[in-house]
Amino acid sequence: MSSATATAVGSLRIGPYVVDPPVALAPMAGVTNVAFRQLCREQGGGLFVCEMITSRALVERHPDTLQMVTFTPDESPRSLQLYGIDPTTVAAAVRMIVDDDLADHIDLNFGCPVPKVTRRGGGAALPYKRRLFAQILDAAVGAAGRIPVTVKMRVGIDEQHHTYLDAARIAADAGVAAISLHARTAAQRYSGQADWAAIARLRDSVPAHIPVLGNGDIFSAADAVAMLEKTACDGVVIGRGCLGRPWLFAELAAALNNQPPPTPPTLGEVATILRRHGHLLSAHMGEHRGIRELRKHVAWYLKGFPVGSDLRRSLGLIDGLARLDELIGQFDPTIECPPDADGPRGRQGSPGRVVLPEGWLDDPEDTAVPHGAELATSGG
Repeated sequence: MSSATATAVGSLRIGPYVVDPPVALAPMAGVTNVAFRQLCREQGGGLFVCEMITSRALVERHPDTLQMVTFTPDESPRSLQLYGIDPTTVAAAVRMIVDDDLADHIDLNFGCPVPKVTRRGGGAALPYKRRLFAQILDAAVGAAGRIPVTVKMRVGIDEQHHTYLDAARIAADAGVAAISLHARTAAQRYSGQADWAAIARLRDSVPAHIPVLGNGDIFSAADAVAMLEKTACDGVVIGRGCLGRPWLFAELAAALNNQPPPTPPTLGEVATILRRHGHLLSAHMGEHRGIRELRKHVAWYLKGFPVGSDLRRSLGLIDGLARLDELIGQFDPTIECPPDADGPRGRQGSPGRVVLPEGWLDDPEDTAVPHGAELATSGG
């Protein structure tokens, strides 16, 4: 491993928290709940962020949102991603997090490309409104007190409207503890290739004491090492690459500490992890709902493995833990992990026009909050 990578490995700190190795789990709707985070943490260290929580839903104490703000007793730091557009509501949500001791770290979402978010001016659309963006950051950092606040953003809305360098300057001035960049525009969604050069430009433009984390197209430990070397960023954010592969965090820990890579799991070992995932989900949300949540993970876990279509189809319809045990008992546990088990997974889609509020691009200095902007439900 190069000296540049070794320096980056030892340099990541989020407020008072040392993140070793310098790896963060990206918030993913319907994925990064307490069960999946626990699976990943058991494999290797890092920063593990919960699903997106909306400021309005949190302040109004919606039961489903409060259930999503769940951490295990040994989870530290407790990292919560917060979404909001109204500075007043964001400040109220942050004060609630502090007063109720809900989390140790707050990550603000300015990177979501989902139409239901951008059409309200949120997510990746928001940094275009520079003054409103600054007001939200000032409100959040001011209300957070001792709790570090970080931001996650994209390169911009589309190729004609890059926002990340201005947004990073504003974030640095507001006193954020770190900045993460998904090196795609909102228009790209998850398609094409991430522009790692943008991460390097961001690292060069931000004061050295503010960590920059890179996100986009990390599907293996080698990808993480390459990003650190090519961009000089201080850490990496793992999203779709760990879907059905929580053991990626063990591979990352080894690679970033210059240790031999762990042996990839056999199909029998994957079955054990899949079973544990089902039990953790059931403990968190009840067996009926937990097993239904597990269904979408099955194809990710089995990517590349020679498992018959009938068995895959049956696993996609599991209705309980007993049925899960029955079906994975049919696996050949000796089958080794195939070489194509890593690589792109999850949603990729195709690029497209970003849905924005009417007139959103007319005045980047406008601080008006769009009507109905604050989402009432969490999870993206």
